[in-house]
Amino acid sequence: MPSYMLLLYNNPAEFMKGLSPEEMQNAVEKYLAWTKKPFMIRSARLAGDAGKVIRSNHGKPRVADGPYSETKEVLAGYYLIDAPSYDEAVKLTMDHPHLEYGGTVEIRQTYQQPS
Repeated sequence: MPSYMLLLYNNPAEFMKGLSPEEMQNAVEKYLAWTKKPFMIRSARLAGDAGKVIRSNHGKPRVADGPYSETKEVLAGYYLIDAPSYDEAVKLTMDHPHLEYGGTVEIRQTYQQPS
């Protein structure tokens, strides 16, 4: 069965802004519940730092801070799920709590080695 990566993006300055502590706890519980769905393989939230990017500069690696400092939306985490098709992956993702809180989810099929 194909696997799909769900890439979660949000604007850290706006994401879940204005939620009370109780609402924030409810949101965390929704995310945790989603990770227990039967099609889930794994997930991870990324740390709050900008990370590092390594780019080739005339064949030599060059390290820089954070990938897209000029953008407002950043990659916040990922999920890896199993689904028989893109359509089913989309259907399974429609109730992801990240969408409820204003985030964006990009769905990408992972490469499968030909048999």
